[in-house]
Amino acid sequence: MQISEIIGFVSYVIAQAQDSGVLTYLQEKFVAGGGFMWPILACLVLGLGFALERMWTLSRASMNTKKFILSVKDALQKGGVEEAMKVCENTRGSIASVFHAGLLRADEGVEAAEKAIMAYGSIEMGFLERGLIWISTFITIAPMLGFTGTVQGMIQAFDAIAAAAQISPAVVAIGISVALLTTLFGLVTAMILQVFYNYFISRIDKLVADMEESSIELIDALYEMKK
Repeated sequence: MQISEIIGFVSYVIAQAQDSGVLTYLQEKFVAGGGFMWPILACLVLGLGFALERMWTLSRASMNTKKFILSVKDALQKGGVEEAMKVCENTRGSIASVFHAGLLRADEGVEAAEKAIMAYGSIEMGFLERGLIWISTFITIAPMLGFTGTVQGMIQAFDAIAAAAQISPAVVAIGISVALLTTLFGLVTAMILQVFYNYFISRIDKLVADMEESSIELIDALYEMKK
């Protein structure tokens, strides 16, 4: 799914929510939740920002691995390492970058190329995982902020009961209801970001597995060429 499609879908959902009155209801509950709702909202917005950036990066890193490997092998057979490097330079994706790093050292021997692939593969993996730590942080912080807001709300609710000098079910119910809003919003924020986080981890795991498998095929092809 492309970024433009995601933005279009989100815009459609917001428009539908506004037409049905859901957006107004959420705004009312947000205001009723108190000051702790703002840092929770900040966690959601920042987390979604990192999620969109990772989605764009991973979409650019993905490629048709089998087709690319066949192209590189064919280039090695026809034009040698230089021709294979041109294929890598003209191909977008993490695997192409790793292959290019290995082919740059191919003239020093297959072992040197293999070491270069391993070293650059680690760098590329770090690039793919960049930003995930912030999403994980927001997943952890949002519920904690929600619980803190709930504790504060409960204190205010009991203060209201004490000020009223009587235990009224209405006063207790309203106070607890407002207090629990921050926990609800914090948990919802964490769940939304957790879905994105798990999706990115699965995408990265697949990319790394493809990278390792294709690197083995490249090393085998270099050994065959040296014979």
